[in-house]
Amino acid sequence: MNTLGFCKPGFEGVQAAFEANFEKGAELGASVAVTLDGEPVVDLWGGDASPKGDPWTQDTVVNVYSTTKTMAAFCVLILADRGAIDLQAPVADYWPEFAQNGKAGVRVAHVMSHSAGLAGFDPPLSAVEELYDWAAICDRLAAQAPWWEPGTRSGYHAITQGYLQGEIVRRVSGRSIGQFFREEIAEPLGADFHIGLDPVHDSRVGELVPPSVALGSAIQDPESIAARTFAGAALDATEPQTSAWRRAEIPAAGGIGNARSVARVHSALACGGGVDGVSILSEAGVARILEEQTRGEDMVLGAPLVFGMGFGLNDPIFPISPNPRAFFWGGWGGSLAVIDLDARVSIAYVMNRMEADLLGDLRGGGIAGAVYASLA
Repeated sequence: MNTLGFCKPGFEGVQAAFEANFEKGAELGASVAVTLDGEPVVDLWGGDASPKGDPWTQDTVVNVYSTTKTMAAFCVLILADRGAIDLQAPVADYWPEFAQNGKAGVRVAHVMSHSAGLAGFDPPLSAVEELYDWAAICDRLAAQAPWWEPGTRSGYHAITQGYLQGEIVRRVSGRSIGQFFREEIAEPLGADFHIGLDPVHDSRVGELVPPSVALGSAIQDPESIAARTFAGAALDATEPQTSAWRRAEIPAAGGIGNARSVARVHSALACGGGVDGVSILSEAGVARILEEQTRGEDMVLGAPLVFGMGFGLNDPIFPISPNPRAFFWGGWGGSLAVIDLDARVSIAYVMNRMEADLLGDLRGGGIAGAVYASLA
């Protein structure tokens, strides 16, 4: 398998790990990017952008599902850094209608750490298309009661987190989260990542190959928080081929980009809040990510996790780095983003052949391991 792009001396192991995924038949098309001190040291792509054999090019982008959550969290962190949002304040301070049904004490930090008790929709959505009506979705979430005591445990807010964050951003800034992200992050950094895609980019969007197992189908107990999270209209990974999905702002699952754009955005975090003269967060603003919010088995993902402010944190119970000050998240199907403040490194992996797991795809994990081996 011959990949395109570049790999700086010392990082050949990353290219080898990336190409090994193809050689094992684990990929259709994919991209990987690594920055060190803000400088790109790996930017590789290869394979096919669709099952029809269209090549994955330098500018191919795909839906990255929950890797989008890192971008939405970044938006909230910017407003917190500017003093426009207090992360420990009630959500209802910014969104008064949210106080309904026992949620007056739910804090912004609970939303950021998947502990707000709103992991899914109640009642469940009857059609995926309901996700495209921002106002209606936010009205639903404002009216819901929490499924557990907020702040006590995490239960992965697979789709809902982005709407909760996005409505806070909208109430505070007057802009949709897609517009805020574009104007405050993507454009200043020159990052080709989109929450709500302009149709001018449609021709560059690769086609996802859905996993063999439907989202949430393996959950045994229908009354569990996990089952309730995925109840109702199910995503089957064909939605990103529709213009309705692409135009909608779905900040927990609908972001479209590639590894280069993900690594570029996160390089600003890895370097303490800014890169190449573009300052987006203060160092203290970045450090807020590392403030532990919840610890223990996530009620939806079923894995032991530590959540900080908007990201999963590196920890012996779920290690993602040899360095303590590292954080991460990934997307359904396999995309992965790792940000390491100690190494000043950003790692991103984006692909179109999806695996079924929500956590723990070996393809991205192997690439991240190869990055750390190269740094060592």
